[in-house]
Amino acid sequence: MKIADFIEPLNCKVIHQGRNFEEIEIRHVVASDLMSDVLVVDKDQLMLVTSLPSDQVIRTADIVGIHVILVVNHKTLPESMISLAKEMDITLIQSPLPKFETCVKLGRLMNLS
Repeated sequence: MKIADFIEPLNCKVIHQGRNFEEIEIRHVVASDLMSDVLVVDKDQLMLVTSLPSDQVIRTADIVGIHVILVVNHKTLPESMISLAKEMDITLIQSPLPKFETCVKLGRLMNLS
């Protein structure tokens, strides 16, 4: 799945478009607010769905090799998080939808249900 495939269905707003934004292929999604859980995920082409608006999310994504972060629940993103996403070239996207609804819709878009 490409990023463009879920922007409209999830009512997303792109906060920062990372390099290769249009070419990034997402094959797996991890949904968690516990960054310790994200650190043990061993998948490629991974997107993180979280409701945690924190710099630690960006740092964890960088360690794991995640290129796309979707922050849900209409959380306000601190400027430091946005700046760090730009610095680390990680695509940062925001959605007003709750995490569960986001995951269900992503599953359908990825033909998992």
